[in-house]
Amino acid sequence: MLLPKLSRRFIAAAAVSMLALPALAQQAASPAAGQAWPTKPVKVIVPYAAGGPADVYARFLAQRLGDQLGQPFVVDNRTGAGAVIGTDAAAKSPADGYTLLVMSNTHTVNETLVPNKPYNLMRDFAPVAPINSSDLLLVAHPSLGVATVQQLVKLAKEKPGKLNYASSGTGTPYHMAGELFKAMSGTSIVHVPYKGSSAARTDVIGGQVDLMFDAVTTMAEHAKSGKVKAIATTGKKRSAVLPDVPTVDESGVPGYEATIWLGVLAPKGTPAAIVTKLNEAITKIVSAPDVQKAWEQQGAVPMTMTPAQFEKYMQDDIAKWAKVIQSANIKAD
Repeated sequence: MLLPKLSRRFIAAAAVSMLALPALAQQAASPAAGQAWPTKPVKVIVPYAAGGPADVYARFLAQRLGDQLGQPFVVDNRTGAGAVIGTDAAAKSPADGYTLLVMSNTHTVNETLVPNKPYNLMRDFAPVAPINSSDLLLVAHPSLGVATVQQLVKLAKEKPGKLNYASSGTGTPYHMAGELFKAMSGTSIVHVPYKGSSAARTDVIGGQVDLMFDAVTTMAEHAKSGKVKAIATTGKKRSAVLPDVPTVDESGVPGYEATIWLGVLAPKGTPAAIVTKLNEAITKIVSAPDVQKAWEQQGAVPMTMTPAQFEKYMQDDIAKWAKVIQSANIKAD
């Protein structure tokens, strides 16, 4: 039997409506999920050892997020393979807002330096928010006889391949700061990698190595005591910890910037409402006057961006270090 025209139209319209229901339900569920979340503890994976800067700031942030959002945020240190092990665990976690990753610019370096890792940063994660950035301090052993960037560049060009600098390992921010300096200043300085910053620092202070890019707060005391010579800091502005020390940028290498920065990611597919809620909560925390004052004394600068801005920032950082790695032909250990 043929159906009346009106019935056929009604059935067609009903079919279209039924097809649209899943999409409408998903749209409706996202805001609701964001409003209800979190209803249980949230795991915060830190792919670095306990006690380091990333771990310390992650625990601070976790405490404040728990206070603000009403559920515990529990730090889970999963170290190994240059942050790859913990990051892979986060990438493979459910995209439900209950697993987060604290990352640093080691991750953006690894995108080029470690091409065969089991995840891709921009493919497998949703950028949530940055946390802060910290300047590095370029120091020299006093026996080198240089006090400024200009003097260092002049000496390095007079003795190509004769000067050396220490780092905490290949691909670390300390190493990449040195490689960026070499590329932008046109100098040839030999990299001496260590298995940690403490050993590298000890040998610079002892005079076994000429130079090092190190954390401002860690090396400042040695500069003030005269064990090393503070040459320049690596941020866009002078560090509040050492305000009398110029930046590399203002000392003859314009455009130079190499900091350690931290951020928060979520597994790709995490509902946008949850990402937005997290972003707003983190922005509120790092913008608090007491936090800004405390971090300034530690040499850290709070960072605030929307998820979209943070995504662009990460993409730009990946491209920046890719050029350095490729031009210097840097290989992972």
